Amino acid sequence: MYEITIEQHFDAAHYLRGYDGKCEALHGHRFQVFVTLQAAALNEIGISYDFTVLKKQVGEIVSRFDHSCLNDIPPFDAINPSSENIATTIYGELKSRFSDLPAKIVRIEVWETPQNRAAYIPD
Repeated sequence: MYEITIEQHFDAAHYLRGYDGKCEALHGHRFQVFVTLQAAALNEIGISYDFTVLKKQVGEIVSRFDHSCLNDIPPFDAINPSSENIATTIYGELKSRFSDLPAKIVRIEVWETPQNRAAYIPD
């Protein structure tokens, strides 16, 4: 089994509705996003999936979030922009691109700070 991971980041503000603490106030982060794929085999040139293509695909998603207030952008205008929901949203937007490919998404991580991260691991 082969595994590749790319990293992207975006800077954004958010606040957590219904949270009892500092995070209920508007604040910002440099969100680090890690997307990990697995593949059972390599293609004819010896790669499981092209890093450049994956970075472009993830970049198209996270660029919508960059320098924004996440609470103003769908789906976060309806759900809290927690790191867990950000990871799930990125997965939801990426998964259709992999339905006919031998590589599959196995993990999306969103780091709010160097010490705090959340991951979505699809079944």
